[in-house]
Amino acid sequence: MIVCLCHRVSDRDIHRVVGEGVTNFELLQDLTRVASNCGNCLDCAQMVFDEACAARGCGEKHVHAVGLSVSP
Repeated sequence: MIVCLCHRVSDRDIHRVVGEGVTNFELLQDLTRVASNCGNCLDCAQMVFDEACAARGCGEKHVHAVGLSVSP
C-alpha cells in the first residue's frame, strides 16, 4: 500500500529500508522522504516503521541511529 502519496513511498519501501538496517525514523525520512511534505501520512508511516522494526527485532521504537551516514 502507498503510505506517502506526496513521495510515493509504500509500506514495502519502509520494510525494505528497515531490512537494510535503518532503525531510526528520522533517517528513514531522510532516505525515503516519507512524511516530509504535507505530513498527512506521519502516523501511518510511524506505524509501518514500528511494525517493520518489530518484525526485524530492532528493539525499542524509534531507535536512534549510531554511526550511520546518509548520502544525499
